[in-house]
Amino acid sequence: MIVAMQEHATEEQIQEIISRLTDIGFNVHRTTGTVQTILAGVGTPGIFDVKDFELLEGVAEAHRISSPYKLAGRGFRPEGTVVKFANGVTVGGGEVVVMGGPCSVESRDQIFRSAALVKAAGGQFLRGGAFKPRSSPYSFQGMGLEGLKLLREVGDATGLLIISEVMEISQIELMLPYVDVFQVGARNMQNFNLLRELGQVRKAIVLKRGMSATIEELLLSAEYILAGGNYDLMLCERGIRTFETATRNTMDISAIPVIHKLSHLPILGDPSHGAGRRDIVPALAKAAVAAGADGLLIEMHPNPDKAISDGAQSLFPEQFEKLLEEIRLLAPAIGRKIAAPVAEQVSI
Repeated sequence: MIVAMQEHATEEQIQEIISRLTDIGFNVHRTTGTVQTILAGVGTPGIFDVKDFELLEGVAEAHRISSPYKLAGRGFRPEGTVVKFANGVTVGGGEVVVMGGPCSVESRDQIFRSAALVKAAGGQFLRGGAFKPRSSPYSFQGMGLEGLKLLREVGDATGLLIISEVMEISQIELMLPYVDVFQVGARNMQNFNLLRELGQVRKAIVLKRGMSATIEELLLSAEYILAGGNYDLMLCERGIRTFETATRNTMDISAIPVIHKLSHLPILGDPSHGAGRRDIVPALAKAAVAAGADGLLIEMHPNPDKAISDGAQSLFPEQFEKLLEEIRLLAPAIGRKIAAPVAEQVSI
């Protein structure tokens, strides 16, 4: 159930509605926009009549939520969610952010070179896996804690925000001091125990769409995180598995405007996994921005031909730089702009 309060509703009136919702069995989630306060009641309440709430003081309107996702739906935050970071970077407003870097942290030299390239090109986030879910048990599995320490070191040196993948509940506490954003990969989109735990964390999350997941399933997975009270959540379209064999996955560009219509959450595009081929990553990245993506997650390696993982889909530094220049020209055509580079820190 959604209760939209009047623009000038008092705190006393808001608390009265919260109390009534709680009394009939709802868990109440509150969000305050620039115009009004929205109260979302979720759970399995007793019998109630929506009209009873519409008559209460301070209430503008009340209605049942017909979709299976209550907090991820746009009705909970009609103005849209903007995820804010301490250094001033925002995701979900009028700017397009770029999260660039290698698939995995391989060495100190490699990750520091990657960070320098991402920052020089104008990116705001450095991506890099310390723990890597691989199809083969014999493939490189990541540097673990040592990789996390390197990510934090380079993040502090450059001012870039750090995003890295969490694979299981036991890694959350370990990663907390080192990352600015937890990434939930496609394989874990429906790892509901992990999602519940991340809902208790007060740190930003990127939730990737599963390779065979519908948009509704993605939003229901997001619901697990939101239900825990963590609203700093971003979704990511990273391609789905279809019968097509020309690309690693099929990038579902249409999912971006659909999600914007259904949900208030920011949506990123990951053309690297969406294609699996560096030659078409730039085209898909620009298509994602044109479709309304709030940011891009792009794999770039200082020397892709020698990358330990995902070299074939990683851009060369010059390709990455050229792509960001093209996005700067494209974004204004759709009323957006690429986010400003992060502030200067110490030299690396």
